[in-house]
Amino acid sequence: MQTAYITHPMCLKHDNGPDHPESPARLHAIEDQLIASRIFDYLAPYEAQQATMDQLLMVHDADYIHEIAQKIPSGGLVHLDNDLTLNPYSLEAALYAAGSVVQGIDLVMAGTVANAFCNIRPPGHHAERNRGMGFSLFNNVAVGAAYALERYKLTRIAILDFDVHHGNGTDDIFHEDSRVLFCSSFQHPLYPYCGLESANEHIINVPLAAGCSGDDFREAVAQHWLPALHDFKPQLILISAGFDAHREDDMARLGLKESDYAWVTQLAKDVATQYAEGRIVSVLEGGYALSALGRSALAHIKVLSGL
Repeated sequence: MQTAYITHPMCLKHDNGPDHPESPARLHAIEDQLIASRIFDYLAPYEAQQATMDQLLMVHDADYIHEIAQKIPSGGLVHLDNDLTLNPYSLEAALYAAGSVVQGIDLVMAGTVANAFCNIRPPGHHAERNRGMGFSLFNNVAVGAAYALERYKLTRIAILDFDVHHGNGTDDIFHEDSRVLFCSSFQHPLYPYCGLESANEHIINVPLAAGCSGDDFREAVAQHWLPALHDFKPQLILISAGFDAHREDDMARLGLKESDYAWVTQLAKDVATQYAEGRIVSVLEGGYALSALGRSALAHIKVLSGL
């Protein structure tokens, strides 16, 4: 079976303004690498579907969703805060971004594809239940996890988040839900300046100091994530795939390389093969140095696809 590649043209139309790091060029950087390497020829392309209101309401408050809808401008840009901007297409893009994860879950649960990668924006892992932040409107991976719990009656879903920033939104949404094992590695201290500790056994936060190398990252994941994953035995793995911990990305100061992303993807794939019938849905989060982003996502997708 193939790896699904899920995206939508509307995700290119969300605009944060000139010179903003979270730009449409990010999606092009990944797709260009896939085409140039000829990996794209072996993927199963799908156009994303929109998330429904019922699916959003599983993880976000109705008042927050309505607030976003009401603030969408008819033209130009509206700044919700220093990091979060809306243009006339932002709501549609966010609905397709969240819907892509739901679609990926349906595909892997049906056995139509082996796994899936969602090349979408805006990203999502900073969006909390009633607040958007950090470039994120809706929490895409959380929408997918909640949907899988409800639709397929799963009882053990693991979310692996290797973005350089802590997935505070995902932590917030599932902090009291032990059906979701949330494993997050991130530079600390760094935006959003939280996640150093967790009182819950199903929240595995792994802060990394500035200057950590790929070897340090691998050691931390093997020490903290892997035992938790084997104890948990997930029935489905979702990945918040942020590539901004790459040594070329100046949003932070970690030293990961493409081979490190391939390594952690293989770790996830091995766990999924052992417990989850291979089912993985990976969702783009951060990554702002375009060349490094494209190369890192390519290494990630190569492992997912087995090519």
